Amino acid sequence: MISKPHVDWFAISPELVLLGVAALALFVAVLVPRWLRKALAAFLCAGGFLGAFVAAGILYGRSAHGHPVVADAIVRDRFGALGMLIVAGCGLLAVFISYREPVRNGHDAEYYALLAAAGAGMAFFVTANNLMTIFLSLEWFSICLYVLCAIDVDLVGSLEAGLKYLVVGSFGSAVLLFGSALVYGATGKLGLDRIGATVSAQGLSRDVLLLAGLAMIITGLGFKSSSAPFHMWTPDVYEGSPTPVTAFMSAATKTVALVVALRVLVSAFPQEAHLWTVAVAAIACASLAIGNLAALVQRNVKRILAYSSVSHAGFMLIAVAAHNQSGARALLYYLVPYSAMSLGAFAVVAARERELGRAVTLDNLAGMGWERPLLGVAMFTFMLGFAGFPLTGGFFGKFLVFSAAVDRGWTWLVIVGVAATAVSLYYYLGVVRALYMRTGAELQLAPAGGAPPREALLQTAVLGCLAVTVASFFAVQPLVDLAKHAGRALPL
Repeated sequence: MISKPHVDWFAISPELVLLGVAALALFVAVLVPRWLRKALAAFLCAGGFLGAFVAAGILYGRSAHGHPVVADAIVRDRFGALGMLIVAGCGLLAVFISYREPVRNGHDAEYYALLAAAGAGMAFFVTANNLMTIFLSLEWFSICLYVLCAIDVDLVGSLEAGLKYLVVGSFGSAVLLFGSALVYGATGKLGLDRIGATVSAQGLSRDVLLLAGLAMIITGLGFKSSSAPFHMWTPDVYEGSPTPVTAFMSAATKTVALVVALRVLVSAFPQEAHLWTVAVAAIACASLAIGNLAALVQRNVKRILAYSSVSHAGFMLIAVAAHNQSGARALLYYLVPYSAMSLGAFAVVAARERELGRAVTLDNLAGMGWERPLLGVAMFTFMLGFAGFPLTGGFFGKFLVFSAAVDRGWTWLVIVGVAATAVSLYYYLGVVRALYMRTGAELQLAPAGGAPPREALLQTAVLGCLAVTVASFFAVQPLVDLAKHAGRALPL
């Protein structure tokens, strides 16, 4: 008799829903008439992400006491469930943003199948409990994203973006895999908690293989989270990819990379915390410096948002470096408004791109606040949220991150973060200026042709992102409580 592990099917229900939807979308691609494919595939994908969101919410409520499942390959706990909630929410909004995006080669159904499959891989990634499942799930969603970046071969820069992401992303995955192999060679274990227990029992804290593996794992996850100095792919890939794909990547990929980084570091390497906390803090400072300084000289709005993403990775890594419950709570809270602001900002860029038929720069963004009031107000709010102004969730996100650093006793990190925030005001308010302040030369008659087409789904997504951005300020306590309960699943 072959002994089969017990499978907790409910623990993987979000992934199963999304995988089922991805399979159905592929059937749509070959069995449904061309005129119906896009609408049906989009409907299925949106329903899949909504179903995954509901399943993750129920999973959060019923997983107060975390425990490993499926032969210890994954862990069922609130920490992973909250990560799945954020991913599913991002995917649902990404479907709305994507619907009117022209895919000129007719691969509409395949696009939504890949989007759902990427979401399933990310949901599996945030619950991974050993180094093997971490790598496999990372490759699972990364391959989907590589194809999504290059899916529109007629879009200038799309193939280039896909190739760059493939090459650099593969290098980052290889580094992560090699680091995992070194850790396995030092400990003989793959499970995160078993690695920590073995290091403690055998006194391997100074083992060269273990420390080299730890450094390579941090590097590999740094590539996925767009942290400096591992961010070199981010501006070009964000600029060249279809904007809805960029929106999904900027929110969901960063979320899962940082959630997994925190889980791996605190579960597998608690004895090396005196080393990796300093390394993560140094990466956070580099991200804050490079992200903000590089954004100052950009004119392309997608590149500005790309470097802003690098900067925000730095803020979130401060929470990881704090290595305390306050840091876990701050990270999980921060990811909610950040994901909404990032998705919403790229949605506004997508609307402007479709209106103009070319890349959006600070110059041709001019006056959009008056021409499209809803999108203008939303973009204004997102920029203030990125900068950490009150009445947006970005304010409490940075406040909680700085509080975690103070609890750690690293006031100098708070000073670095405040300085970075001050620098960021230049380019965030530069976007606001472009929205509402035009020079005399720009105040000219618009060409004939009527108003821009109304995009109900995209505007719904923008309104949803705007609501989350503002509500996360006024409903901060419920969100903090969710994050606090999820953070307790980690051995901090």
